[in-house]
Amino acid sequence: MTTRRRDVDRGATAVEYGLMLALIVVAAMVAITAVGTNMAAMFDFLADVIDG
Repeated sequence: MTTRRRDVDRGATAVEYGLMLALIVVAAMVAITAVGTNMAAMFDFLADVIDG
């Protein structure tokens, strides 16, 4: 009986870790996209300044 309870807890823990990982991945994607957009704008500005 105790072993069965531990197996159920392991399954729940795996799902929780999966959800946390998915949240971290989504947050990283949003951050990388935002930084990439800002970097592209900065490089465009610098290219315009260099071109004169």
